[in-house]
Amino acid sequence: MTYIQSANNTHIKQLNKLWIKKERDKTGLYMLEGFHLVEEALRYKEQIKELLLSEEAAVPASWNIDGLDVTMISAEVAKKLSDTENGQGVFAVCRKQEAAELPAGKSFLLLDAVQDPGNIGTMIRTADAAGIDAVLLSHGSADLYNPKVLRSAQGSHFHLPVLSVDLTEAVEELQKRNIPVYGTALEGASDYRKEQAGPFALLVGNEGNGVRPELLEKTTKNVYIPIFGQSESLNVAVAAGILLYHFRENN
Repeated sequence: MTYIQSANNTHIKQLNKLWIKKERDKTGLYMLEGFHLVEEALRYKEQIKELLLSEEAAVPASWNIDGLDVTMISAEVAKKLSDTENGQGVFAVCRKQEAAELPAGKSFLLLDAVQDPGNIGTMIRTADAAGIDAVLLSHGSADLYNPKVLRSAQGSHFHLPVLSVDLTEAVEELQKRNIPVYGTALEGASDYRKEQAGPFALLVGNEGNGVRPELLEKTTKNVYIPIFGQSESLNVAVAAGILLYHFRENN
């Protein structure tokens, strides 16, 4: 077990770069912070490259850290590493999910250019709760491993495949598998309550612009959620939750 006391340590400086997307893309690694997320990661130990624990952190005795590369760090180092105001002093350096092809399954959530990390994390968590088989993000969406995404997802990214893909190719591949793809749109769409799906893929889009028109042209069918009050629209994560549970119930 290694001990690092100085925040100026070369290894710590390198790990701090993992809060930046460019470094995550370069190394294939990302950082988790906090007891809940690290505890969830410990259930999938093969994805953990290194565990960092502050000497002041009250690490639960139930944590099984056998066989892991564990680094003890000073409070100064923990503060330097933290991405939050009130850090808990526990971190896990994890390996990103990689996949050469779309995962198997009968239910999918597709995110087209969703920009808000909180929305993405919430939708991953909701997809997990609804028993969806995989979440596919377009390359134009916010980074899956953005710390705000990970905090909002609450560890759900470990429970199902969550991948960054070319959505045009994904839609075509899903349809080849006889999985209908339901886009979300305000025009040329039907009330979602009229749809009774078996296997399905749900496609939701950017917070301001919705799903790209070229993708909507490729979907099996497009649906909308009726608005009964005066609000112009629903938050994309809320809309995704309503639709996922509707389609999942009829799967």
